[in-house]
Amino acid sequence: MTWQASLSLDYRLQEGRSIAAFRHEGPLRILQSLYPQGQAICHNVLVHPPGGLVGGDTLDIQVKVGPGAHGLITTPGATRFYRSMGELALQRTSLVLEPGARLEWLPMEALCYSGCLAENRLQMRLAPGAELIGWDVTALGLPQAGQPFVAGQLRQHLALEGLWLERALLKASDTTLMDSPLALAGRRCIGTVFLLSGSAMARDRREHLLDLARSTIAEHALAASAGVTAPNEQVLALRVLAPLVEPAMDLMRRIWQVWRRGAWDLEAPAPRIWST
Repeated sequence: MTWQASLSLDYRLQEGRSIAAFRHEGPLRILQSLYPQGQAICHNVLVHPPGGLVGGDTLDIQVKVGPGAHGLITTPGATRFYRSMGELALQRTSLVLEPGARLEWLPMEALCYSGCLAENRLQMRLAPGAELIGWDVTALGLPQAGQPFVAGQLRQHLALEGLWLERALLKASDTTLMDSPLALAGRRCIGTVFLLSGSAMARDRREHLLDLARSTIAEHALAASAGVTAPNEQVLALRVLAPLVEPAMDLMRRIWQVWRRGAWDLEAPAPRIWST
């Protein structure tokens, strides 16, 4: 039996309060809205009760943020792509921000079990004045549990419409990609943190945010395998390779914190679900 699940989440600003409304089909839910930082920022936890995807499963997530609203979305644990008998498991996410909107897209990692056939697509569209801080984290296999990624593949797609596109095909059989010192070099966790703007960022602001990220990287244990760049005036992207998820997530959370302060003048306490 396969699961087909979809969720549509809409944020709107009403009298200074960001309000979330959602519709769903299948096993995909949003927990109660929380306001740990005041009424202007709505925190939500996205839950997939089955806990993972097998071949033939599809998760379809659509998020829209209305003018001036601010949402933060995270998950309680990894998205798991399990071994497939031949069909594709697909997670497809669309994030659309209207003028002046803000969104923080902070899910836990996509965990690829050996033998999976998976695709993870994240498509984003931002109107002028909107901004988004988000990340994407992929873990290949469970090395600490003695379950390396020796078969299967993940196809990955990250895109800001018209401005930024990153695509990858990670195949366990591609030993050059998996183990070459010029590629993954045996590391099995890949992370990207991005700050996106619907309008061109002023050069001074862009350079300030890059400097904050570079200083944070320089002080971290993963300094040798992380870097940050601005491929254009509307995108900042940090990439990191790590042997395990935990050190990569630690660096990425630190970058989220310094960018949140530097870009929006907001403190960045960790969502409560991260510590449970």
